[in-house]
Amino acid sequence: MGLLSSLRPHRRGALSGGGGGGQWQWSFLDAVWAVFLLAVVIFLALVFTPRRGEPLSASSSALAGATVPPCAASEVDLLPCEDPRRSSRLSREMNYYRERHCPARGEAPVCLVPPPRGYRVPVPWPESLHKIWHDNMPYGKIAERKGHQGWMKQEGSYFIFPGGGTMFPDGAEQYIEKLAQYVPLKSGLLRTGLDMGCGVASFGGFLLKENILTLSFAPRDSHKSQIQFALERGIPAFLLMLGTRRLPFPAQSFDFVHCSRCLIPFMAYNGSYLIEVDRLLRPGGYLIISGPPVQWKKQEKEWAELQEMALAFCYKLITVDGNTAIWKKPTEASCLPNQNGFNIDLCSTDDDPDQAWYFKLKKCVSKVSLADEIAVGSILKWPDRLSKPSARASLMDNGANLFELDTQKWVKRVSFYKKSLGVKLGTAKIRNVMDMNAYLGGLAAAAVSDPVWVMNVVPAQKPLTLGVIYDRGLIGVYHDWCEPFSTYPRTYDLIHADRINSLIRDPISGKSRCDLFDVMLEMDRILRPEGIAVIRDSPDVIDKAAQVAQSIRWTVQVHDSEPESGGTEKILVATKTFWKLPLT
Repeated sequence: MGLLSSLRPHRRGALSGGGGGGQWQWSFLDAVWAVFLLAVVIFLALVFTPRRGEPLSASSSALAGATVPPCAASEVDLLPCEDPRRSSRLSREMNYYRERHCPARGEAPVCLVPPPRGYRVPVPWPESLHKIWHDNMPYGKIAERKGHQGWMKQEGSYFIFPGGGTMFPDGAEQYIEKLAQYVPLKSGLLRTGLDMGCGVASFGGFLLKENILTLSFAPRDSHKSQIQFALERGIPAFLLMLGTRRLPFPAQSFDFVHCSRCLIPFMAYNGSYLIEVDRLLRPGGYLIISGPPVQWKKQEKEWAELQEMALAFCYKLITVDGNTAIWKKPTEASCLPNQNGFNIDLCSTDDDPDQAWYFKLKKCVSKVSLADEIAVGSILKWPDRLSKPSARASLMDNGANLFELDTQKWVKRVSFYKKSLGVKLGTAKIRNVMDMNAYLGGLAAAAVSDPVWVMNVVPAQKPLTLGVIYDRGLIGVYHDWCEPFSTYPRTYDLIHADRINSLIRDPISGKSRCDLFDVMLEMDRILRPEGIAVIRDSPDVIDKAAQVAQSIRWTVQVHDSEPESGGTEKILVATKTFWKLPLT
Protein backbone atom coordinates (compact mmCIF):
# COMPACT_ATOMS: atom_id res chain seq x y z
CA MET A 1 0.00 0.00 0.00
CA GLY A 2 1.38 3.44 -0.91
CA LEU A 3 1.97 6.29 1.49
CA LEU A 4 -1.11 8.25 0.43
CA SER A 5 -3.46 5.28 0.69
CA SER A 6 -2.11 4.40 4.13
CA LEU A 7 -2.88 7.90 5.31
CA ARG A 8 -6.52 7.91 4.25
CA PRO A 9 -9.06 8.27 7.11
CA HIS A 10 -10.53 4.92 8.04
CA ARG A 11 -14.23 4.22 7.41
CA ARG A 12 -16.05 2.72 10.38
CA GLY A 13 -17.45 -0.79 9.95
CA ALA A 14 -20.73 0.24 11.65
CA LEU A 15 -22.66 3.47 11.34
CA SER A 16 -23.10 5.72 14.32
CA GLY A 17 -26.41 5.17 16.07
CA GLY A 18 -26.94 8.94 16.20
CA GLY A 19 -27.66 9.10 12.47
CA GLY A 20 -25.43 10.32 9.68
CA GLY A 21 -25.59 6.98 7.89
CA GLY A 22 -22.85 6.65 5.23
CA GLN A 23 -20.83 9.56 6.73
CA TRP A 24 -17.09 9.42 7.46
CA GLN A 25 -16.23 9.48 11.15
CA TRP A 26 -12.82 10.40 12.54
CA SER A 27 -11.04 9.09 15.60
CA PHE A 28 -8.28 10.88 17.48
CA LEU A 29 -5.75 8.67 15.64
CA ASP A 30 -7.18 9.78 12.27
CA ALA A 31 -6.64 13.41 13.21
CA VAL A 32 -3.02 12.71 14.19
CA TRP A 33 -2.38 11.04 10.81
CA ALA A 34 -3.92 13.99 8.97
CA VAL A 35 -1.70 16.49 10.80
CA PHE A 36 1.35 14.34 10.05
CA LEU A 37 0.46 14.18 6.34
CA LEU A 38 0.06 17.97 6.19
CA ALA A 39 3.47 18.42 7.84
CA VAL A 40 5.09 16.08 5.26
CA VAL A 41 3.53 18.00 2.36
CA ILE A 42 4.74 21.35 3.76
CA PHE A 43 8.23 19.94 4.32
CA LEU A 44 8.50 18.62 0.74
CA ALA A 45 7.25 21.93 -0.63
CA LEU A 46 9.94 23.83 1.30
CA VAL A 47 12.69 21.45 0.19
CA PHE A 48 11.84 21.25 -3.51
CA THR A 49 10.68 24.79 -4.20
CA PRO A 50 13.89 26.81 -4.47
CA ARG A 51 13.96 30.51 -3.89
CA ARG A 52 15.63 32.61 -6.59
CA GLY A 53 19.37 32.11 -6.44
CA GLU A 54 19.11 28.75 -4.65
CA PRO A 55 20.13 25.86 -6.94
CA LEU A 56 18.11 22.69 -7.17
CA SER A 57 19.66 19.58 -5.74
CA ALA A 58 20.89 17.09 -8.31
CA SER A 59 18.06 14.66 -7.55
CA SER A 60 15.36 17.28 -7.96
CA SER A 61 16.47 18.00 -11.53
CA ALA A 62 14.73 14.79 -12.54
CA LEU A 63 11.31 16.04 -11.45
CA ALA A 64 9.01 15.85 -14.45
CA GLY A 65 8.17 19.24 -15.90
CA ALA A 66 10.41 21.15 -13.49
CA THR A 67 11.98 24.37 -14.75
CA VAL A 68 15.53 24.83 -13.55
CA PRO A 69 15.78 27.99 -11.44
CA PRO A 70 18.30 30.79 -11.99
CA CYS A 71 21.52 30.95 -10.02
CA ALA A 72 22.12 33.90 -7.73
CA ALA A 73 23.16 37.16 -9.37
CA SER A 74 26.61 36.72 -7.82
CA GLU A 75 27.18 33.64 -10.01
CA VAL A 76 27.10 35.41 -13.40
CA ASP A 77 30.68 34.24 -14.07
CA LEU A 78 30.35 30.77 -12.55
CA LEU A 79 33.40 28.58 -13.25
CA PRO A 80 32.71 25.24 -11.56
CA CYS A 81 36.22 23.83 -12.07
CA GLU A 82 38.15 27.06 -11.50
CA ASP A 83 36.37 28.24 -8.37
CA PRO A 84 38.69 30.13 -5.97
CA ARG A 85 36.45 29.12 -3.09
CA ARG A 86 37.67 25.58 -3.65
CA SER A 87 41.15 26.14 -5.06
CA SER A 88 42.26 28.46 -2.25
CA ARG A 89 42.42 25.44 0.05
CA LEU A 90 44.78 23.49 -2.24
CA SER A 91 48.56 23.26 -2.53
CA ARG A 92 50.48 26.13 -4.15
CA GLU A 93 53.26 23.80 -5.33
CA MET A 94 53.70 24.09 -9.11
CA ASN A 95 50.49 26.18 -9.21
CA TYR A 96 48.41 23.08 -8.50
CA TYR A 97 45.67 25.23 -6.95
CA ARG A 98 45.20 27.16 -10.21
CA GLU A 99 44.58 24.08 -12.34
CA ARG A 100 41.18 22.44 -12.91
CA HIS A 101 39.54 21.13 -9.74
CA CYS A 102 35.92 20.20 -10.37
CA PRO A 103 33.18 19.63 -7.80
CA ALA A 104 32.27 16.03 -7.06
CA ARG A 105 29.22 14.73 -8.85
CA GLY A 106 26.13 16.00 -7.12
CA GLU A 107 27.92 18.98 -5.57
CA ALA A 108 27.71 21.34 -8.55
CA PRO A 109 24.85 23.85 -8.42
CA VAL A 110 21.88 22.91 -10.58
CA CYS A 111 20.78 26.33 -11.79
CA LEU A 112 20.86 28.53 -14.88
CA VAL A 113 23.64 31.11 -14.89
CA PRO A 114 22.09 34.54 -15.46
CA PRO A 115 23.62 37.26 -17.62
CA PRO A 116 24.91 40.36 -15.85
CA ARG A 117 22.60 43.33 -15.59
CA GLY A 118 22.74 45.37 -18.80
CA TYR A 119 23.90 42.44 -20.93
CA ARG A 120 23.34 42.79 -24.69
CA VAL A 121 23.78 40.53 -27.68
CA PRO A 122 27.54 40.77 -28.36
CA VAL A 123 29.06 43.10 -30.95
CA PRO A 124 29.40 41.03 -34.17
CA TRP A 125 32.67 39.97 -35.77
CA PRO A 126 34.92 41.54 -37.06
CA GLU A 127 33.92 44.73 -35.24
CA SER A 128 34.23 42.83 -31.95
CA LEU A 129 37.99 42.49 -32.46
CA HIS A 130 38.22 46.19 -31.63
CA LYS A 131 35.32 46.81 -29.22
CA ILE A 132 32.79 45.01 -27.00
CA TRP A 133 29.94 46.09 -24.75
CA HIS A 134 31.18 47.21 -21.33
CA ASP A 135 28.13 45.82 -19.51
CA ASN A 136 28.64 42.30 -20.88
CA MET A 137 31.63 42.02 -18.53
CA PRO A 138 31.84 45.19 -16.45
CA TYR A 139 35.34 44.65 -15.10
CA GLY A 140 37.67 47.59 -15.46
CA LYS A 141 40.74 46.29 -13.62
CA ILE A 142 42.66 45.44 -16.79
CA ALA A 143 41.79 48.79 -18.37
CA GLU A 144 42.99 50.57 -15.25
CA ARG A 145 46.23 48.63 -14.85
CA LYS A 146 47.14 47.91 -18.48
CA GLY A 147 45.56 50.76 -20.40
CA HIS A 148 48.90 52.53 -20.79
CA GLN A 149 50.23 49.41 -22.52
CA GLY A 150 47.42 49.42 -25.06
CA TRP A 151 45.57 46.36 -23.75
CA MET A 152 42.13 47.97 -23.49
CA LYS A 153 40.32 51.08 -22.33
CA GLN A 154 36.77 52.18 -21.65
CA GLU A 155 35.03 54.61 -23.98
CA GLY A 156 31.39 55.26 -23.16
CA SER A 157 29.42 52.01 -23.28
CA TYR A 158 32.30 50.08 -24.86
CA PHE A 159 35.63 48.56 -23.99
CA ILE A 160 38.07 49.44 -26.79
CA PHE A 161 41.03 47.21 -27.73
CA PRO A 162 43.85 49.14 -29.42
CA GLY A 163 45.77 45.89 -29.92
CA GLY A 164 48.64 46.42 -27.52
CA GLY A 165 50.30 44.19 -24.96
CA THR A 166 52.93 44.43 -22.24
CA MET A 167 55.74 43.57 -24.67
CA PHE A 168 54.14 45.34 -27.63
CA PRO A 169 52.51 48.54 -26.30
CA ASP A 170 52.59 50.05 -29.82
CA GLY A 171 50.30 47.31 -31.08
CA ALA A 172 50.24 43.66 -32.08
CA GLU A 173 50.48 44.47 -35.77
CA GLN A 174 53.89 46.14 -35.41
CA TYR A 175 55.05 43.30 -33.17
CA ILE A 176 53.91 40.71 -35.72
CA GLU A 177 55.82 42.54 -38.46
CA LYS A 178 58.94 42.39 -36.28
CA LEU A 179 58.54 38.64 -35.71
CA ALA A 180 57.89 38.07 -39.42
CA GLN A 181 61.50 39.03 -40.12
CA TYR A 182 62.53 35.73 -38.52
CA VAL A 183 59.39 33.52 -38.54
CA PRO A 184 57.43 32.72 -41.76
CA LEU A 185 54.10 34.12 -40.55
CA LYS A 186 52.84 35.17 -43.97
CA SER A 187 53.61 32.22 -46.23
CA GLY A 188 51.03 29.57 -45.33
CA LEU A 189 53.83 27.49 -43.82
CA LEU A 190 52.53 28.12 -40.29
CA ARG A 191 48.88 27.72 -39.39
CA THR A 192 48.39 26.70 -35.73
CA GLY A 193 49.85 28.62 -32.81
CA LEU A 194 49.70 28.47 -29.03
CA ASP A 195 49.87 31.77 -27.13
CA MET A 196 50.72 31.14 -23.48
CA GLY A 197 49.62 33.69 -20.89
CA CYS A 198 47.84 35.64 -23.60
CA GLY A 199 46.20 38.56 -21.76
CA VAL A 200 43.22 39.69 -23.86
CA ALA A 201 44.62 37.78 -26.88
CA SER A 202 45.34 40.69 -29.23
CA PHE A 203 48.37 38.80 -30.60
CA GLY A 204 46.19 35.88 -31.70
CA GLY A 205 43.44 38.21 -32.86
CA PHE A 206 45.66 40.13 -35.25
CA LEU A 207 47.28 36.95 -36.61
CA LEU A 208 43.89 35.86 -37.97
CA LYS A 209 44.29 38.09 -41.02
CA GLU A 210 47.41 36.06 -41.85
CA ASN A 211 45.28 32.88 -41.82
CA ILE A 212 47.00 31.77 -38.63
CA LEU A 213 44.76 30.19 -36.01
CA THR A 214 46.22 30.82 -32.55
CA LEU A 215 44.75 29.22 -29.46
CA SER A 216 45.36 31.66 -26.62
CA PHE A 217 45.25 30.60 -22.99
CA ALA A 218 45.61 32.10 -19.54
CA PRO A 219 44.44 31.11 -16.05
CA ARG A 220 41.75 32.73 -13.98
CA ASP A 221 43.74 35.37 -12.11
CA SER A 222 43.65 38.72 -10.38
CA HIS A 223 43.06 40.62 -13.63
CA LYS A 224 39.59 39.06 -13.84
CA SER A 225 38.29 37.58 -17.07
CA GLN A 226 41.20 37.85 -19.53
CA ILE A 227 39.90 34.83 -21.42
CA GLN A 228 36.32 36.05 -21.20
CA PHE A 229 37.38 39.31 -22.87
CA ALA A 230 39.19 37.35 -25.60
CA LEU A 231 36.18 35.16 -26.36
CA GLU A 232 33.81 38.13 -26.29
CA ARG A 233 36.04 39.63 -28.98
CA GLY A 234 35.65 36.47 -31.11
CA ILE A 235 39.24 35.28 -30.63
CA PRO A 236 40.01 31.57 -29.96
CA ALA A 237 40.84 31.26 -26.27
CA PHE A 238 40.77 28.78 -23.42
CA LEU A 239 41.02 28.93 -19.64
CA LEU A 240 44.13 27.00 -18.63
CA MET A 241 47.10 26.85 -16.28
CA LEU A 242 50.47 25.17 -16.83
CA GLY A 243 51.03 23.56 -13.45
CA THR A 244 51.44 19.89 -12.57
CA ARG A 245 49.78 18.31 -15.60
CA ARG A 246 50.24 18.15 -19.32
CA LEU A 247 48.16 20.68 -21.21
CA PRO A 248 45.10 19.05 -22.86
CA PHE A 249 46.54 19.02 -26.39
CA PRO A 250 48.15 16.28 -28.48
CA ALA A 251 51.88 16.04 -29.08
CA GLN A 252 53.67 17.78 -31.98
CA SER A 253 50.63 19.88 -32.93
CA PHE A 254 51.44 23.59 -32.79
CA ASP A 255 53.46 25.16 -35.59
CA PHE A 256 54.70 27.75 -33.11
CA VAL A 257 54.48 28.45 -29.39
CA HIS A 258 54.53 32.06 -28.21
CA CYS A 259 55.09 33.59 -24.78
CA SER A 260 54.96 37.36 -24.38
CA ARG A 261 55.76 38.09 -20.75
CA CYS A 262 53.79 34.98 -19.85
CA LEU A 263 55.90 34.65 -16.67
CA ILE A 264 56.06 30.85 -16.99
CA PRO A 265 59.21 29.70 -15.13
CA PHE A 266 60.43 27.46 -17.93
CA MET A 267 63.51 26.31 -16.05
CA ALA A 268 61.81 25.52 -12.75
CA TYR A 269 61.32 21.90 -11.66
CA ASN A 270 64.27 20.71 -13.75
CA GLY A 271 62.86 22.28 -16.89
CA SER A 272 59.48 20.50 -16.74
CA TYR A 273 57.65 23.38 -18.41
CA LEU A 274 60.09 23.65 -21.31
CA ILE A 275 59.80 19.88 -21.75
CA GLU A 276 56.02 20.31 -22.03
CA VAL A 277 56.47 23.05 -24.63
CA ASP A 278 58.71 20.68 -26.59
CA ARG A 279 56.00 17.99 -26.47
CA LEU A 280 53.48 20.39 -27.99
CA LEU A 281 55.71 21.98 -30.64
CA ARG A 282 55.67 20.42 -34.08
CA PRO A 283 59.07 19.39 -35.50
CA GLY A 284 60.43 22.33 -37.44
CA GLY A 285 58.23 24.68 -35.41
CA TYR A 286 59.20 27.94 -33.70
CA LEU A 287 59.46 28.87 -30.04
CA ILE A 288 59.10 32.63 -29.42
CA ILE A 289 59.71 34.11 -25.97
CA SER A 290 59.41 37.87 -25.39
CA GLY A 291 60.16 39.22 -21.94
CA PRO A 292 61.66 37.54 -18.89
CA PRO A 293 64.11 35.92 -18.74
CA VAL A 294 65.38 36.95 -22.19
CA GLN A 295 68.20 39.45 -21.54
CA TRP A 296 66.29 40.54 -18.46
CA LYS A 297 67.95 42.34 -15.59
CA LYS A 298 68.47 40.16 -12.51
CA GLN A 299 67.47 37.04 -14.46
CA GLU A 300 70.81 36.35 -16.11
CA LYS A 301 71.03 32.88 -14.55
CA GLU A 302 67.57 31.84 -15.80
CA TRP A 303 68.37 33.21 -19.27
CA ALA A 304 71.63 31.26 -19.42
CA GLU A 305 69.88 28.06 -18.31
CA LEU A 306 67.10 28.53 -20.87
CA GLN A 307 69.64 28.81 -23.68
CA GLU A 308 71.54 25.78 -22.40
CA MET A 309 68.42 23.61 -22.23
CA ALA A 310 67.24 24.68 -25.68
CA LEU A 311 70.68 23.66 -26.94
CA ALA A 312 70.26 20.26 -25.25
CA PHE A 313 67.07 19.84 -27.32
CA CYS A 314 69.12 20.78 -30.43
CA TYR A 315 66.95 23.85 -31.02
CA LYS A 316 68.53 26.39 -33.34
CA LEU A 317 68.65 29.95 -31.95
CA ILE A 318 67.37 32.13 -34.81
CA THR A 319 67.73 35.52 -33.14
CA VAL A 320 67.85 37.47 -29.91
CA ASP A 321 66.31 40.85 -30.65
CA GLY A 322 66.19 42.94 -27.49
CA ASN A 323 64.06 40.93 -25.06
CA THR A 324 62.75 38.59 -27.76
CA ALA A 325 64.36 35.22 -28.49
CA ILE A 326 63.31 32.84 -31.29
CA TRP A 327 64.33 29.20 -31.67
CA LYS A 328 63.56 26.61 -34.36
CA LYS A 329 62.95 23.02 -33.35
CA PRO A 330 64.77 20.41 -35.45
CA THR A 331 62.65 18.61 -38.04
CA GLU A 332 64.10 15.20 -37.32
CA ALA A 333 63.44 13.07 -34.25
CA SER A 334 64.85 14.25 -30.92
CA CYS A 335 68.62 14.46 -30.65
CA LEU A 336 68.40 12.97 -27.17
CA PRO A 337 70.00 11.12 -25.50
CA ASN A 338 73.02 13.39 -25.29
CA GLN A 339 75.31 14.86 -22.72
CA ASN A 340 73.40 17.67 -21.02
CA GLY A 341 73.56 19.25 -17.63
CA PHE A 342 69.88 18.63 -16.83
CA ASN A 343 69.89 14.80 -16.84
CA ILE A 344 67.08 14.84 -19.40
CA ASP A 345 66.58 11.71 -21.45
CA LEU A 346 63.96 10.19 -23.72
CA CYS A 347 60.83 8.74 -22.15
CA SER A 348 60.35 4.99 -22.11
CA THR A 349 58.65 3.24 -25.01
CA ASP A 350 55.38 2.86 -23.07
CA ASP A 351 54.91 6.65 -22.90
CA ASP A 352 52.08 7.93 -25.11
CA PRO A 353 52.84 11.60 -25.81
CA ASP A 354 49.21 12.20 -26.86
CA GLN A 355 47.85 11.26 -23.42
CA ALA A 356 47.05 14.62 -21.90
CA TRP A 357 43.84 14.49 -19.88
CA TYR A 358 44.71 14.80 -16.16
CA PHE A 359 48.14 13.42 -17.06
CA LYS A 360 51.07 14.40 -14.86
CA LEU A 361 54.00 16.23 -16.43
CA LYS A 362 56.99 14.04 -17.19
CA LYS A 363 60.63 14.98 -16.80
CA CYS A 364 61.60 13.20 -19.98
CA VAL A 365 61.18 13.98 -23.66
CA SER A 366 58.58 11.94 -25.53
CA LYS A 367 59.56 9.90 -28.54
CA VAL A 368 57.60 10.86 -31.64
CA SER A 369 56.78 8.70 -34.62
CA LEU A 370 56.43 10.29 -38.07
CA ALA A 371 58.48 13.32 -37.00
CA ASP A 372 59.75 13.96 -40.53
CA GLU A 373 56.32 13.53 -42.15
CA ILE A 374 54.44 15.93 -39.84
CA ALA A 375 57.19 18.56 -39.55
CA VAL A 376 56.76 22.18 -40.60
CA GLY A 377 57.92 22.22 -44.22
CA SER A 378 56.89 18.59 -44.80
CA ILE A 379 53.22 18.91 -43.95
CA LEU A 380 51.24 20.71 -46.64
CA LYS A 381 50.85 24.48 -46.50
CA TRP A 382 47.55 26.08 -45.59
CA PRO A 383 44.90 25.67 -46.98
CA ASP A 384 45.92 22.45 -48.77
CA ARG A 385 46.52 20.65 -45.47
CA LEU A 386 42.84 21.06 -44.55
CA SER A 387 41.55 18.59 -47.13
CA LYS A 388 44.39 16.04 -47.32
CA PRO A 389 44.89 13.25 -44.75
CA SER A 390 48.21 13.63 -42.96
CA ALA A 391 50.68 10.90 -42.13
CA ARG A 392 49.21 10.86 -38.63
CA ALA A 393 45.81 9.89 -40.09
CA SER A 394 47.49 6.87 -41.70
CA LEU A 395 48.17 5.46 -38.22
CA MET A 396 44.41 4.83 -37.89
CA ASP A 397 42.92 1.67 -39.36
CA ASN A 398 41.75 2.61 -42.84
CA GLY A 399 42.57 6.18 -41.81
CA ALA A 400 42.83 7.84 -45.24
CA ASN A 401 39.46 6.43 -46.32
CA LEU A 402 37.77 7.38 -43.06
CA PHE A 403 39.17 10.90 -43.44
CA GLU A 404 37.69 11.29 -46.93
CA LEU A 405 34.30 9.87 -45.94
CA ASP A 406 34.08 12.09 -42.85
CA THR A 407 35.01 15.18 -44.86
CA GLN A 408 32.34 14.50 -47.50
CA LYS A 409 29.71 13.70 -44.87
CA TRP A 410 30.16 17.00 -43.05
CA VAL A 411 30.11 19.08 -46.22
CA LYS A 412 26.61 17.69 -46.86
CA ARG A 413 25.51 18.07 -43.25
CA VAL A 414 26.64 21.69 -42.88
CA SER A 415 24.91 22.56 -46.15
CA PHE A 416 21.73 20.89 -44.83
CA TYR A 417 21.98 22.86 -41.58
CA LYS A 418 22.13 26.14 -43.48
CA LYS A 419 19.55 25.46 -46.18
CA SER A 420 16.99 23.29 -44.41
CA LEU A 421 17.34 23.91 -40.67
CA GLY A 422 17.94 27.67 -40.70
CA VAL A 423 21.23 27.49 -38.76
CA LYS A 424 22.80 30.87 -39.50
CA LEU A 425 26.37 29.75 -40.16
CA GLY A 426 27.99 32.25 -42.48
CA THR A 427 26.21 35.25 -40.97
CA ALA A 428 27.14 37.78 -38.29
CA LYS A 429 24.97 35.83 -35.84
CA ILE A 430 27.60 33.13 -35.30
CA ARG A 431 31.32 33.57 -34.58
CA ASN A 432 32.43 31.23 -31.75
CA VAL A 433 31.54 27.59 -32.49
CA MET A 434 32.14 24.45 -30.44
CA ASP A 435 32.03 20.90 -31.77
CA MET A 436 31.61 18.73 -28.67
CA ASN A 437 32.41 15.46 -30.46
CA ALA A 438 34.77 16.51 -33.24
CA TYR A 439 36.36 13.18 -34.30
CA LEU A 440 38.42 14.31 -37.35
CA GLY A 441 37.25 17.94 -37.44
CA GLY A 442 34.86 17.47 -40.36
CA LEU A 443 32.35 20.07 -39.21
CA ALA A 444 35.06 22.71 -38.73
CA ALA A 445 36.55 21.92 -42.15
CA ALA A 446 33.14 22.25 -43.81
CA ALA A 447 32.61 25.67 -42.17
CA VAL A 448 36.08 27.03 -42.92
CA SER A 449 34.83 29.58 -45.47
CA ASP A 450 32.40 31.06 -42.91
CA PRO A 451 33.49 33.88 -40.54
CA VAL A 452 33.74 31.45 -37.60
CA TRP A 453 36.36 29.60 -35.63
CA VAL A 454 35.66 26.16 -34.16
CA MET A 455 36.82 24.69 -30.87
CA ASN A 456 37.11 20.99 -31.76
CA VAL A 457 36.65 18.91 -28.62
CA VAL A 458 37.75 15.28 -28.67
CA PRO A 459 36.28 13.40 -25.69
CA ALA A 460 39.08 12.01 -23.56
CA GLN A 461 37.48 8.57 -23.31
CA LYS A 462 37.35 8.18 -27.12
CA PRO A 463 40.12 7.52 -29.66
CA LEU A 464 42.68 10.34 -29.50
CA THR A 465 42.17 11.83 -32.97
CA LEU A 466 42.97 15.42 -32.04
CA GLY A 467 46.43 15.24 -33.62
CA VAL A 468 44.82 14.67 -37.02
CA ILE A 469 42.68 17.78 -36.45
CA TYR A 470 45.79 19.87 -35.78
CA ASP A 471 47.48 18.43 -38.87
CA ARG A 472 44.53 19.84 -40.86
CA GLY A 473 45.32 23.31 -39.52
CA LEU A 474 42.44 23.34 -37.02
CA ILE A 475 42.51 23.65 -33.22
CA GLY A 476 40.90 21.92 -30.27
CA VAL A 477 41.26 20.28 -26.85
CA TYR A 478 40.64 17.04 -25.02
CA HIS A 479 37.76 17.07 -22.54
CA ASP A 480 35.42 14.78 -20.61
CA TRP A 481 31.83 16.01 -20.87
CA CYS A 482 30.93 14.55 -17.49
CA GLU A 483 32.80 17.60 -16.16
CA PRO A 484 32.32 21.33 -16.81
CA PHE A 485 34.36 22.86 -19.63
CA SER A 486 37.14 25.37 -18.90
CA THR A 487 35.51 28.51 -20.21
CA TYR A 488 33.44 31.37 -18.88
CA PRO A 489 29.66 31.54 -19.22
CA ARG A 490 28.18 33.02 -22.41
CA THR A 491 31.21 32.41 -24.65
CA TYR A 492 29.89 30.39 -27.64
CA ASP A 493 27.30 31.25 -30.30
CA LEU A 494 26.79 27.72 -31.61
CA ILE A 495 27.38 24.39 -29.86
CA HIS A 496 27.14 21.18 -31.86
CA ALA A 497 26.80 17.73 -30.28
CA ASP A 498 26.90 14.73 -32.60
CA ARG A 499 25.78 11.51 -30.87
CA ILE A 500 25.45 13.29 -27.56
CA ASN A 501 24.63 10.11 -25.69
CA SER A 502 28.06 8.70 -26.53
CA LEU A 503 29.62 11.57 -24.54
CA ILE A 504 28.21 10.24 -21.29
CA ARG A 505 28.37 6.50 -21.96
CA ASP A 506 31.33 4.38 -20.89
CA PRO A 507 32.84 2.97 -24.12
CA ILE A 508 33.52 -0.42 -22.50
CA SER A 509 30.57 -1.13 -20.22
CA GLY A 510 28.05 0.96 -22.13
CA LYS A 511 26.73 2.37 -18.85
CA SER A 512 26.08 6.06 -18.34
CA ARG A 513 28.85 7.87 -16.44
CA CYS A 514 26.69 10.98 -15.90
CA ASP A 515 23.32 12.37 -16.99
CA LEU A 516 22.20 13.95 -20.25
CA PHE A 517 20.77 16.69 -18.05
CA ASP A 518 24.23 17.49 -16.65
CA VAL A 519 25.74 17.86 -20.12
CA MET A 520 22.96 20.08 -21.43
CA LEU A 521 23.02 22.25 -18.31
CA GLU A 522 26.73 22.83 -18.99
CA MET A 523 25.93 23.63 -22.62
CA ASP A 524 23.51 26.27 -21.35
CA ARG A 525 26.21 27.79 -19.13
CA ILE A 526 28.62 28.37 -21.99
CA LEU A 527 26.06 29.26 -24.66
CA ARG A 528 25.31 32.93 -25.24
CA PRO A 529 21.74 34.22 -24.92
CA GLU A 530 20.06 33.64 -28.30
CA GLY A 531 22.81 31.12 -29.10
CA ILE A 532 22.06 27.89 -30.95
CA ALA A 533 22.51 24.26 -29.92
CA VAL A 534 22.38 21.50 -32.52
CA ILE A 535 22.12 17.95 -31.16
CA ARG A 536 22.09 14.76 -33.26
CA ASP A 537 21.20 11.30 -31.97
CA SER A 538 18.62 8.53 -32.08
CA PRO A 539 14.94 9.52 -31.80
CA ASP A 540 14.63 8.34 -28.19
CA VAL A 541 17.70 10.33 -27.09
CA ILE A 542 16.43 13.41 -28.91
CA ASP A 543 13.07 13.06 -27.13
CA LYS A 544 14.89 13.13 -23.80
CA ALA A 545 17.03 16.06 -24.94
CA ALA A 546 13.91 18.00 -25.94
CA GLN A 547 12.46 17.55 -22.45
CA VAL A 548 15.69 18.76 -20.84
CA ALA A 549 15.85 21.69 -23.26
CA GLN A 550 12.42 22.88 -22.18
CA SER A 551 13.43 22.66 -18.51
CA ILE A 552 16.38 25.00 -19.16
CA ARG A 553 14.25 27.54 -21.07
CA TRP A 554 15.38 26.69 -24.60
CA THR A 555 13.00 26.90 -27.53
CA VAL A 556 13.14 23.65 -29.45
CA GLN A 557 12.54 22.28 -32.93
CA VAL A 558 13.10 18.62 -33.84
CA HIS A 559 13.85 17.74 -37.46
CA ASP A 560 14.44 14.66 -39.53
CA SER A 561 18.05 14.16 -40.51
CA GLU A 562 19.45 14.42 -44.03
CA PRO A 563 17.99 11.92 -46.53
CA GLU A 564 21.34 10.13 -46.84
CA SER A 565 21.36 9.47 -43.08
CA GLY A 566 18.69 6.82 -43.57
CA GLY A 567 16.26 8.15 -40.99
CA THR A 568 18.15 6.66 -38.07
CA GLU A 569 18.73 10.04 -36.42
CA LYS A 570 16.79 13.11 -35.40
CA ILE A 571 18.25 16.60 -35.11
CA LEU A 572 17.31 18.98 -32.31
CA VAL A 573 17.86 22.68 -33.03
CA ALA A 574 17.38 24.80 -29.93
CA THR A 575 17.76 28.48 -29.12
CA LYS A 576 18.75 29.67 -25.68
CA THR A 577 16.24 32.31 -24.62
CA PHE A 578 17.47 35.72 -23.53
CA TRP A 579 16.08 35.96 -20.00
CA LYS A 580 17.11 38.26 -17.17
CA LEU A 581 16.84 38.20 -13.42
CA PRO A 582 14.00 40.39 -12.15
CA LEU A 583 15.03 43.68 -10.61
CA THR A 584 15.22 43.61 -6.82
